[in-house]
Amino acid sequence: MISMQGCALLIVVCLSIYLEAAQHHRKALYPSAYRIKRGTYSLINPTFQQSMEDVNLLFEILLAGLQIEDDGHNMWIPDEELASLRSVEKLEVICDDVLPKKLSDIRRLIEELSQRRQRLSPQDFERTVLTLVYSAQTLAKIRDKQQREAWMDSMVQLFKAVQRDLKPF
Repeated sequence: MISMQGCALLIVVCLSIYLEAAQHHRKALYPSAYRIKRGTYSLINPTFQQSMEDVNLLFEILLAGLQIEDDGHNMWIPDEELASLRSVEKLEVICDDVLPKKLSDIRRLIEELSQRRQRLSPQDFERTVLTLVYSAQTLAKIRDKQQREAWMDSMVQLFKAVQRDLKPF
């Protein structure tokens, strides 16, 4: 028979496990989305796609040759008309301030993505796709064989995460 103290200890252990598991699921995949440097409240946890028009615009921007760099001003759209749209400001914030740019940060993201059992939120899906775009563009510039292999592996893992999220559960 379990004593009252044993029962209380068991409840505390179960609650702590439950809280740890719940906290793990709330862990932000893109923590920098909550630390935007530009100081505008509306840009905290920014999301570009709010409507079907935004989805189409993002597709058009990607087709136009969106470049995501890892230096100073990180996003560049070759099409001046698209680049001048006011709604592109949020995309610029996402590319400049939210997306991970270091291989170590991208690997951390991949590890967290591999442990997720639920679908990505629309914001996280959007950011994962943009991180995949950044990884592909970075891979194209790298000449060192070891670095290329590391970035290629990361790119493949990001692609698999996106693909896994698109499959029905």
